Amino acid sequence: MGTFFAKYKLFATVLLTLSAVIIYLFYNALRPKAVLPIYQPSMVNPELVDSTVQFVKKYHTIADFSLTNQNGKTITQNDYRGKIYIADFFFTTCPSICPIMTKNMAAIQQQILNQSDVLLLSHSVTPEIDSVAQLKKYAIEKGVNDAKWNLLTGDKKQIYELARKSYLAVKTDGDGGPFDMIHTENFILVDKERRIRGFYDGTKTEEVAQLILDLEQLQKAYKR
Repeated sequence: MGTFFAKYKLFATVLLTLSAVIIYLFYNALRPKAVLPIYQPSMVNPELVDSTVQFVKKYHTIADFSLTNQNGKTITQNDYRGKIYIADFFFTTCPSICPIMTKNMAAIQQQILNQSDVLLLSHSVTPEIDSVAQLKKYAIEKGVNDAKWNLLTGDKKQIYELARKSYLAVKTDGDGGPFDMIHTENFILVDKERRIRGFYDGTKTEEVAQLILDLEQLQKAYKR
């Protein structure tokens, strides 16, 4: 009799364990997968967005652009076609948040060195100071890998319009005039369709860590 109950107890234990595993697998299969938001201008603080696009609720993408990188090469949206990328705005003589942001962007660069589908893109907000030569000097000092990370200079008005109308990232008004100065601590995650998928404070380690996690999630979404 004791042997019978011992066997029954073993059977019940195995059955309960198997049932728990099956329930867990069904739960994971049926629950909705987490999806990163697709940011539209209407979803963002109006202070960050140019008035001409503030009420756009869908189909917002990063506009076409043509700027010059640290090697004197013209960079356009075509260089980022089919890529996920992380963008920001900086200037080489910035004494405050830029060194922290650049350090954190360099750390991201290390994470993505062997990931062919991810690139970095930094726009100078003082292009009249940040010449190609100045950007190249800065790139060498900060360990920029030319194959992964473009530092861009060029038409100031175009850069400022990108900041406010495309990347939705700048609070201070500015239309690219000679005395304007805009700046933001934001890192912006952009998907392969040129849509914004996340904003992160590039000066905060914990937000940069979240950016890395969201990047991995976005990459997995393209592999499904």
